[in-house]
Amino acid sequence: MFKEAAYPEAAVPLAALVTDTQDEVQLEAIAAELNIFLTEPVVTRKRVALVVEVRHAVLAESAFSIGPLAIGALPVPLEVLTALRAGARDENPRVAVESLYAFGVLAVEPGGRARQDLLRASGPAIAALTGASDRALRYAAVRVMGRVFATRAADEPLEQTVGDAVVTALNDNERVVNGAAIEALGAMRYERGVQALTDLFEYYGKSNAAVAALDALARIAHPASAPIFAAELAGKNAARRGRAIEGLARVGDASRLPDIQTAISAERDDGVALAGAFASTLLDGAPIDRLVEALTKQKLRGQAKEYLIELAPGRVAVFSKHLQDPDARIRLDVVDAIGLAGDPAGLRFIEPLLQDREPEVVRAAERAVARLRRN
Repeated sequence: MFKEAAYPEAAVPLAALVTDTQDEVQLEAIAAELNIFLTEPVVTRKRVALVVEVRHAVLAESAFSIGPLAIGALPVPLEVLTALRAGARDENPRVAVESLYAFGVLAVEPGGRARQDLLRASGPAIAALTGASDRALRYAAVRVMGRVFATRAADEPLEQTVGDAVVTALNDNERVVNGAAIEALGAMRYERGVQALTDLFEYYGKSNAAVAALDALARIAHPASAPIFAAELAGKNAARRGRAIEGLARVGDASRLPDIQTAISAERDDGVALAGAFASTLLDGAPIDRLVEALTKQKLRGQAKEYLIELAPGRVAVFSKHLQDPDARIRLDVVDAIGLAGDPAGLRFIEPLLQDREPEVVRAAERAVARLRRN
């Protein structure tokens, strides 16, 4: 009943049932906790022909795959996160995986000191699960670590044993776990993983796995990787060219900008050209207009949004005119980008949109304001 009602006041009392002795009770409690905080709560029961009830499970992995915007503006109590972390150690693999993914969905909410305390408490516990015997649990643990420990500006340095657990997962005997580990290292920007990722990039050659390793290296952006990025600028593979441009931009060496501009001067791939615009903003302070315009193009929207999230900290003032764009899609995505960027300076620009004429923009503004106030 509480799951269907998504009743916020039930969150803390329900936390005790996440570690109940009965698996079915645990699964219902996990689903109820998740449903309370989702942006769009799942309707778990409906009547067909006014007689037969049909149940729809709330699966935590589906919510996790949506990304950080899966949850709304409500603060997640520490008791809930602690219970879900404990549930991830359950003897029943299904309960453990559901609880772990639910933790991954909700643990991105805390900011400031609460986030730092959560990361310190959670790191060893989640890292230990990367060595679980159950493949699904190992895969979930690596993905959750990549999400929860994804680098934010105010974060303390990543604890070495936590990052090293993900490096070790690069050698897992399951390919999906390997891939998740590559992505997680990039999200965490874990510099101790650079050599292992470089070895993988060289080993995989021209395969998609090599692109994934290059993407992780480009996110970490260690100066030692700059020669790899420079060599890829003139390559034939568009995905690799784009990652190389991003990597050089994040390394922060403005002297590389002419090489980037030369590389994209005759570029036909829109994604690579957009990476060039990102580099121009990051290295030379170019306007973000081209990135914002790309939000209206379905193929480029996700890429553009990631760039804007990365660029927003310390630059939120340049986003202000785009928050007044007549296109609600642009206002919505820019609000989300500023909210996810985590710079509290964005509050004064976002708060006026709490009165926006579009309900979706208002909901996004509520979510962003709540997030920024907690940082």
